[in-house]
This record gives sequence, C-alpha cells and structure tokens, in this order.
Amino acid sequence: MDFVDVRLWSADAVVLFDWLLRVDLDSVPVEHPAQRQALADLFGRLGHVLDVPSTKQLNEAFDALTQT
Repeated sequence: MDFVDVRLWSADAVVLFDWLLRVDLDSVPVEHPAQRQALADLFGRLGHVLDVPSTKQLNEAFDALTQT
C-alpha cells in the first residue's frame, strides 16, 4: 500500500477532525463511495495523530462515518 504525507498546521488538523466528527457524511455530495471512505479514513488518521482519546462518542462517530 502506498502512503502520501501531507503537512498541515495543527489548528487546521483540529478543524478538519472536528468537522469530520460533526458532519453527516450522507449529506456530503460524493460521486463514488471511495470518496466517503477516504473522509472516514482521514477522520481515523487525524484522531490518531492528534492523540484524541478513544471515547464512546468518538468510536460511535467513527462507526457512523464508516457505514455505507
């Protein structure tokens, strides 16, 4: 599997994480299911690199993001 490194300001990463936590991915227009999956993967990775504690709310949010 290939990886790509993207450098973000910490504040931008927090904003993206917060948006992904709160957004209803079913309402985000996508042309292919892989786009929704990429957003879910970004959410998970940002949670990891930001060292967000694994709480019930975050786990439920991740589960909601990964449902297709």
